[in-house]
Amino acid sequence: MSEHTSTERLFRIAIALKGLDGAVQLVGALILAFVPSAVVTGFAHAVITRDLLGDPSGTLARHLQVAAEHFAAGGTKTFAVGYLLAHGLVKLGLVWALARKWLRAYPVAMVVLAAFVAYEIYRAIETHSIALPFFALLDAVIILLVYREYRALKRA
Repeated sequence: MSEHTSTERLFRIAIALKGLDGAVQLVGALILAFVPSAVVTGFAHAVITRDLLGDPSGTLARHLQVAAEHFAAGGTKTFAVGYLLAHGLVKLGLVWALARKWLRAYPVAMVVLAAFVAYEIYRAIETHSIALPFFALLDAVIILLVYREYRALKRA
């Protein structure tokens, strides 16, 4: 019984974090939609030139500079806004359904999160992102927690 309670508690924490993540993504999408690209590239330049990432010619600084340049070119900005907006709305919807223990939402959540994991891995390979593998791992852990909670609810 205490294992179920701790698993359920961990599940609740995970979906709360996913909800917070969805809200932050939604707000981030709205901010990015209205912030001029020059502000983003200027911020990246300031971070790089002030050695906030270590050596300005280092890997992390180069990664940020390339990302800012792609963002300024327009395609990445459109992608980022769409990606954050879609992810934020989907995550908030799933969190709402899971928090209400709507049994039909659990398989949907697992499939959607698995699609997020696959896409995050694909984009990480394509873009050499250092953050996306972390998010993919986090989503995989949440899939496991959703599955365990789903099984527990079906048994009850």
